[in-house]
Amino acid sequence: MYVNRRRALALGAGGLIFSVSACSKFVTYDGPEVTRVVVQKEPRRMLLMHHGQVLVDHRVQLGFTPYGHKERQGDGRTPEGRYHVDRRNPDSSFFLSVGIDYPNAADRAYARDMGVDPGGDIFIHGWGPQRRHKDRDWTAGCIAVTNRQMKLVYAMVRTGTPVDIFGKPDPVEAAPPTAAVEGESPRPGEGGLPAGTDPAIEEILNEVFPEGVPT
Repeated sequence: MYVNRRRALALGAGGLIFSVSACSKFVTYDGPEVTRVVVQKEPRRMLLMHHGQVLVDHRVQLGFTPYGHKERQGDGRTPEGRYHVDRRNPDSSFFLSVGIDYPNAADRAYARDMGVDPGGDIFIHGWGPQRRHKDRDWTAGCIAVTNRQMKLVYAMVRTGTPVDIFGKPDPVEAAPPTAAVEGESPRPGEGGLPAGTDPAIEEILNEVFPEGVPT
C-alpha cells in the first residue's frame, strides 16, 4: 500500500508527534525536545532523552574494537565522554547520519602528546544498503542503528544536542520509555495500535517502529 499524502501522527502519552511522506526516508518530528543523547557501551543502548524522560531506546552497534576511549585514527574504538552533535548528512553512505564533535580539545592535546592522529568523522548513522547483524560491532568507531531507527533519530536529534558516551552503564533516572524499546514492545497487531486505526497510518508506524508500535 502506498500513501500519497503526508499524515500527522501522535504517539502515546509522551506526545511523540511526527509526519511521514510516502517513499521518503525523512520524518518530520514535532514532539518533546531531545535534550541529551546517552550511549551506553556495555549494554549497547542509545537513549534519546527529554530531561529525565526516555523518549526512545535503541540497540546500537559500535566500533570494531568497542571498549576504551578512542585515541587514534584506525583504532576502531568509539569515543567516550561528552560531545555534541555538530553536523548532519542527509546523503550519508549509511542512509542518514548526524556527526559529533570528536576530537575535542582534550582529544587533540592527548593525540599531540602521543604523536598520533586522533582521527575523526564520528557519526551516529544507519546501516546503509547492507544488511547488518544487530549483535556485531562493525563500524570504524561510529554508533550505528538500523535505517528505520535512524529515520527517527535524524528527525528528533538537533544540531548542538549533547551526546554522552559511557563505557559503563550510566545510572539514568528516567520515567518509563514512551517510544519503542527493542524486544519489549508489542509486535504489530498485538496491542500496539488501537482497533480501527487507518491501515495507511498503521503501515507507516510499523515501518518506523519495526519492533512494535508504542502504546
